[in-house]
Parts: sequence; C-alpha cells; structure tokens
Amino acid sequence: MPTPALAQSDLLGVPGPISFQGQDYVLAWTSQPSDAYFKQEYVPAGQTVQAYTDMVLVEAVAGAITPAQAAALQVQSLAARKETDPVANHEIIHNDATGEVLLDFVVSDLSADPILIEWNAYRYMPLAEGEGVALFAVSRRAYGDEGAREFLGSLGAVRGEAINALAVFDIPTISIR
Repeated sequence: MPTPALAQSDLLGVPGPISFQGQDYVLAWTSQPSDAYFKQEYVPAGQTVQAYTDMVLVEAVAGAITPAQAAALQVQSLAARKETDPVANHEIIHNDATGEVLLDFVVSDLSADPILIEWNAYRYMPLAEGEGVALFAVSRRAYGDEGAREFLGSLGAVRGEAINALAVFDIPTISIR
C-alpha cells in the first residue's frame, strides 16, 4: 500500500492528524500558490493525494475577501464546469449568524482512465486572525465505472452524514504563519 508523501511543512498551524467522522487524516501535501493563498491536504494512512478516496483540506486566503465571496468564486467555477461535466452539481448553505458558508458539490472526470467521481463539502469561515477566509473541507472520490455507480448510489446517505458532521465540527484554528 502506498504511503502519503511527507508534506513540506505545516503552513497554517494545523499539523494534524485531524480526526473527522472516526477517521484520522495526516498532513500529506502543502502549497502556497500565491503570497496570500495557502493549501494543505490530509489523507488517511495508506492513501496518497494523487489517488485518494478520503481527504480533508485546510486552506486560507488573506485579504479583503469574505466567506460568501470565496464560495461565490467556487460556484462560478462549478457553473462553467457544468457545460462539460454532466455530473457537476452543487448546493450552498449560508449561516448568517456566523458568516460561514457551506458549499457541497459533485464533479467528475469521465475522460480519465479510470473515470473519477468526486464529492466535496467546503466550509468557508472568516480567518481567525486578520482579514481573509479559512476553508475546512472534506473530499470523497470513487474510481472506475462500477465504483462510480456505487458511490453515486450511496452518496445521499454519505453526503448528509458528512455535511452534518462538518457543520458542527470544531475546526482547528487556522492561521497564516
């Protein structure tokens, strides 16, 4: 079984492991695509970020952006993707009391070999320190025709449980170092 690659370093003060829905996720990959944008991906032992079935993501963007604006940018991307991805779909929930936004969506790559179906739930929240947005997300994938059919068939139950857990999950403090 492959083991996850070691991350370069923890950029957000969340070294892991992170326990979510009874599964432990270890920090496997970090990136800083720009001066203000930081990404970290966590997978269970034995999985890789290149071919995972379960992943947790932690991201932060510094600057004058709100959770609603960050979610709207992702929704725009999903709307554009829908033109070429017959599976693409999303739902969005706003929590006006906290300023948080929960976006849940499914996408596919039907041209991949094997095909891939991916479901994600993104919880956007104000960054704890300074201006910006923090993201805590869950991602699930299935590969191949049979795996995709089974995944989509069980998605209703899996999705509901994960969204409920994500909505009340005690997010670790995410800070830009």
